[in-house]
Amino acid sequence: MVEITIDGNVYEAEEGATILEVAREHRVDIPTLCYLREINEIGACRVCLVEVEGIDHLVAACNNEVTDGMVVYTDTPRVRRARVANLQLILSRHDRRCPTCFRNGTCQLQALTDRMGVHEVPYTTFFETKPIDARFPLVREPEKCVNCLRCVSTCQKVQALDVWDLVDSGSRAHVDAVAPDDCAFCGQCIANCPTGALHERDDTERVFDAIFDPDTITIAQVAPAVRSSWAELLDLGGKPPTPGRMVAAIRRLGFDYVFDTDFAADVTIMEEASELIEHLKEGAEGPMFTSCCPGWVRFAKTRYPELAKKLSTTKSPQQIFGALAKTYYAEILGVDPAKIFVASYMPCVAKKMEAAYPGMDSTGTGPDVDAVLSVRELTRQLRQRFVNVDLLEEEDFDRPLGVATGAGHIFGVTGGVMEAALRTAYNFVTGENPDADAFHEIRSEGPERGWREKEFQLPDRTLRIAVASGLANADALCRAIERGEASYDFVEVMACPGGCVGGGGQPIIEGFNLSADRGCTLRIIDEQSELRFSHENPAVKACYDDFLGEPLSERAEDLLHSDHGDWAMPFRVTADGTEA
Repeated sequence: MVEITIDGNVYEAEEGATILEVAREHRVDIPTLCYLREINEIGACRVCLVEVEGIDHLVAACNNEVTDGMVVYTDTPRVRRARVANLQLILSRHDRRCPTCFRNGTCQLQALTDRMGVHEVPYTTFFETKPIDARFPLVREPEKCVNCLRCVSTCQKVQALDVWDLVDSGSRAHVDAVAPDDCAFCGQCIANCPTGALHERDDTERVFDAIFDPDTITIAQVAPAVRSSWAELLDLGGKPPTPGRMVAAIRRLGFDYVFDTDFAADVTIMEEASELIEHLKEGAEGPMFTSCCPGWVRFAKTRYPELAKKLSTTKSPQQIFGALAKTYYAEILGVDPAKIFVASYMPCVAKKMEAAYPGMDSTGTGPDVDAVLSVRELTRQLRQRFVNVDLLEEEDFDRPLGVATGAGHIFGVTGGVMEAALRTAYNFVTGENPDADAFHEIRSEGPERGWREKEFQLPDRTLRIAVASGLANADALCRAIERGEASYDFVEVMACPGGCVGGGGQPIIEGFNLSADRGCTLRIIDEQSELRFSHENPAVKACYDDFLGEPLSERAEDLLHSDHGDWAMPFRVTADGTEA
């Protein structure tokens, strides 16, 4: 331990801790812009400057370690002048049309400018304006980039992708995509960008166009993780942000039907659990990988093409829902599938890409899922329509595609797909249900080797499984499997840390990582659910009895499964579904 004085107060601190870490521990506020703990601690923005006795220049608090006897001043006139000057320099190269920016109100640069009282920029404003390519799910506006390198560090350290990097030097230095074909479209760069330099493609108007078309039947599906985050940027006037209130809010947008993607998650489990059992019976070499995360699927196909051959062929819940909406539900309604427009609300950016992949058109009338919107886009839609969410009472999902079990709800948290699949696989093998929490060890905190690995005993064998979230962890897991250092029967991978609850399409609240809290919410919903096994979902049973037949039937294979060989990497599609 060392002793440090900050603004006249003496504190004890761990050796190796930074000035910023010690200050925040003791609620001493030092502003930051480029800083991400353990990810980006480079002092690039110079906003966190402090004065240290014995050092003639100001130092960055984020990457300077404390020493015994250090005396720090965080709010001297010299410090304030330097911070303001550095912020003004950043603003001189920044597009300041804030009212029309997607991050207006959630921009860290905007918040800092206001808090530090910067109302003028005395320097000549200059930045290069480039046309915005809004065809793809991930959109870049370089004139809003502040070269903080948060996207670079996140992509490298958290996702092991190296898509972004700093190119050129001096005044020409800027962040650019140096390996765009490797992008998984996970959106973690967006989630960690402090400004509007990176954002998802905005599909809100396409959805409104469909809603206002009297000849179109509009269906909304809502992913499991959305119910844990949908109200984070909304004022509910103290009312709890329940799934029922979420349904009411989405229905007010004008949709004809509001369904639950968790219904399709239960269908996913019926197919994937059956796949797993066949995989084990056949004694297939190596693990079967889950395939419901499109970011992970892109990563696997790009980095590990041999392992990608072991991906489950079961489509993601989003795509299964779209396929059933335009076949099974179209039959129930007695309408032409071409008249149905399916919009997905997802915590994900990669889902925008997934909806346009080959093989995601079950009826020949267009994509099964017509538009995919992030949770941030949902927030914008509710505000645009002036929906007073605080006045809404709870409403139920429509039926039958709105009936779901606890197993479907936990798809949004890391380990949830695995746990849901094992609950049903156990039933398919034994004819009996296990305890609903029999596989709770999957939830244990603290990854081993960068991922979790467990063994469970089935009646006739030991099942060895692994669960990973975040592509850097997935990369380490795949390398271990390829080298023969690890061996599993079933592996779940989620591209985003924590799973969909930490997805790149979730609300951005600077300084807070809410993925753990969101995951707990989904776990609680599962625990409180009347039904906790996918195979006990009455709506799913009816769907198989009346339409699909049985898991892995010919019709199920045709509608609910995909051939990952249908599309090669790199594969990029535009908003209208055409390949670029």
